[in-house]
Amino acid sequence: MRRRPHRALVAALLALLALPAPDALGVRIKDIATFRGVRPNQLVGYGLVVGLAGSGDSTSTQFTLQSMSAMLEKMGVTISPEDIKVKNVAAVMVTADLPPFSRVGSRLDALVNSIGDAKTIQGGTLLLTPLKGADGQVYAVAQGPVATGGFLVGGGSGDKVAKNFPTVGRVVQGATVEREIPFQLNQKEELALSIHKPDFTTAERVARAINEGLALAAARAVDSGTIQVQVPPEYRGRVAPLIAQIENFQVAPDAISRVVINERTGTVIMGENVRIATVAIAHGNLSVEIKQTPQVSQALPFAPGGRTVVTQESQTFVQEGRAPLQIVPTGVSIGEVVRALNALGVSPRDLISILQALRAAGALQAELEIM
Repeated sequence: MRRRPHRALVAALLALLALPAPDALGVRIKDIATFRGVRPNQLVGYGLVVGLAGSGDSTSTQFTLQSMSAMLEKMGVTISPEDIKVKNVAAVMVTADLPPFSRVGSRLDALVNSIGDAKTIQGGTLLLTPLKGADGQVYAVAQGPVATGGFLVGGGSGDKVAKNFPTVGRVVQGATVEREIPFQLNQKEELALSIHKPDFTTAERVARAINEGLALAAARAVDSGTIQVQVPPEYRGRVAPLIAQIENFQVAPDAISRVVINERTGTVIMGENVRIATVAIAHGNLSVEIKQTPQVSQALPFAPGGRTVVTQESQTFVQEGRAPLQIVPTGVSIGEVVRALNALGVSPRDLISILQALRAAGALQAELEIM
């Protein structure tokens, strides 16, 4: 049976897109750009989760046995990895994000991921684990109970019931910062803004908004993704208030015209700046239906060797959709495009084919991105 998209939802989306676009609204600079150097740093470490009820790594996981042997040796217990037969320990990788300007003693969340063949780390406790940065230095240590937010239940017959991913957990506020990343913010005489999606028009608008907000010619666009801001004399030694003020300036970001198509789901997203040249559009479909009716053929009474036979009688119906030729003038916006295509009664999947044809004909003045 052929499934059709929800017509009411499709009609509502098309009607919403067909509405006249309002004036571009501004967004905060902090939502489209970040100050260079003010960013989190990734930390990673290797550790052990203990206290598991027989759901840890098996004895075939050699690195877990070696880690347990090394840990016990540091505590004064010498034992060979071959003599360890327990299954209540799991080897894990621990990750965390060190926020900018974190101080010694700050608490962070740590993400724990099993790297062995443990079935679940639910109910376990992470032992003291150093977390290192990309430079190899230890910036935090993590320890504490692991919360998985899921479970795994299995029966003797092999049946299993699982919720979420029981081999991944979180130690809430379980990592403590032990080393700070040096960054002298108040000694800065120049700040650099990095735009998330580089664009020359957006960069120029950001620089203009900063200059207008500060009433100074302090900002300039270096390239499509970088804006340099000179720290005014009145903000020397106290750059944080300047950054807070700049972050809340309003800017209308610009973007190239793009049409994003997902053929698997039939989703089509078009920006408000999409334009098409003068083009005539006609879209029809061909429907072929084959109907089979069983027919029973019965032999005459007392006929020698006679038997009843069931045959199939086939009927074929062909129906071709008749769509009028729709002429779209040049330079129309997305509203007119949607209204014109909606007048043809096209579905989202038909719209994908039409947009691809428009792009091939050179009439669609936008990038066509197929996911």
